Amino acid sequence: MKNFKLIISLFVLTFFVGCSNEDENVNLDGVNAPTNISALMTIKQDNSGKVTILPRGEGVTQYEVYFGDGTVDPAIINPGGSVIHTYAEGVYQVKIVGMAINGEKTEVTQELTVSFLPPTNLNVTIAHVPGDNMSISVQATADLETYFQAYFGEDPNQVPVDFMQGETISHTYTNVGTYTVTVVALSGGVATTQYQENITISNPVLLPVTFESSTLNYAFTNFGGANTVVASNPDISAGNGSANVARLTKNNGAEVWAGSFFELGAPIDFSTMQKIKIKAWSPQSGIVVKMKLENLADPNINTEVDVTNSIANGWEELVFDFTGVNNANNYQRIVLFFNFGNNGTGLNYYFDDIELTTGAETVVLPLTFQSSTLTYTFTDFGGAVASVVNNPDASGINTSSKVGQLVKTNGAQVWAGSYIELASPINFATMQKIKMKVWSPQAGIVVKMKLENFANSSINTELDVTTTVANGWEELTYDFTGIVNANNYQRLVVFFDFGNAGTGATYYFDDVQLSN
Repeated sequence: MKNFKLIISLFVLTFFVGCSNEDENVNLDGVNAPTNISALMTIKQDNSGKVTILPRGEGVTQYEVYFGDGTVDPAIINPGGSVIHTYAEGVYQVKIVGMAINGEKTEVTQELTVSFLPPTNLNVTIAHVPGDNMSISVQATADLETYFQAYFGEDPNQVPVDFMQGETISHTYTNVGTYTVTVVALSGGVATTQYQENITISNPVLLPVTFESSTLNYAFTNFGGANTVVASNPDISAGNGSANVARLTKNNGAEVWAGSFFELGAPIDFSTMQKIKIKAWSPQSGIVVKMKLENLADPNINTEVDVTNSIANGWEELVFDFTGVNNANNYQRIVLFFNFGNNGTGLNYYFDDIELTTGAETVVLPLTFQSSTLTYTFTDFGGAVASVVNNPDASGINTSSKVGQLVKTNGAQVWAGSYIELASPINFATMQKIKMKVWSPQAGIVVKMKLENFANSSINTELDVTTTVANGWEELTYDFTGIVNANNYQRLVVFFDFGNAGTGATYYFDDVQLSN
């Protein structure tokens, strides 16, 4: 054991000397002491008292394990390694020391119980993880136990998860259903003690409803000759990039009041927002789309609002204003009617993204700069100045009245630019390219687009595209194929003539939108 420790010391010394020879500026003073030091201790169930100790931690290059039974020398263990030690029956204080590359140490002491009797007083706590309907957490305590094993009831061939008293483990289920969770307490004897509990995993339909979940049961009840199912989006576009939507077919001869409803897992909370918006697609414009809300126990407690659509063969957002609604009525059933008042002719209607709203417009893609009520707030840096202005060249591919303008002032930094923050992250689920119309007084300049996470700007991605037109509008395409949608990119940054200092030139941009 002493020889082994000497080898480790010589290795560490050699490493430091090697680093010093290669780079005299290497400084290990900033290396933090190891963290999250612990050990998983499992015992062989044959009355032998053989315990396997697996140290765990972060920032560790070497562990020392002091067995707590009078053994003088500690075991020296590399990260990922373990040691087997034989104990007599008893309770021991095992010390685990983690050492960082600079010699900084962190130590913890864990209690180890070695008994050849079965554990007693097993107490297990199984709970749903807040905010995650598909996950549970498990904790356990017992007397005379050495460690625990958990089986989650989802996979009959599951390798049990080992954990210690005082530790919390979690498991995420793939599908909804009822599962039997088994927790086994083990000691050094053959006999074990176990606990079982049935737990139900449900994922109730709640607002906002997007029809994208593979586990939710979007159960529609149809009446009057209508039929609604979840289907593929027939028109993936800037208006709605979702993969899945709901399709309502108003069959030939269906009643004028034909429709469908679905039930939410909880009543709608109208305490702060009293409008509901949906995305709707219809082969006709000028039809009445009715939304009715009902109490789950008594459908006679209801309220309804009509909205007339204005677009044919395209997605549009409809807002149903329930201002003044009685929140105490516990509306939990949403009923939708398309082309209300007319008999069915076999046409298909689509709807998606049902959610509460204040009714106010928000800054989201596509960015057209045409709204008279929205405030387009730019944050400038490096000597660039962005704003919304009248289109200086309403011709060709862009006849919009309003566009974005960026002035790269004289002497501005080569990286000068501006960003705008969107009301919600960009949804790259089905479309992973962004198109933008630009106008530049020069051809051959680099226009950089950068996307950043709203809360953490270090989570970002960027692409460069070079212009080919001077003094005219052209459309640039930024191909973000493979982008990680979970990064929640919500800040859009643009740089014109990236890599060159500002000369006072003015650039324009417009119609920023997702595309395939």
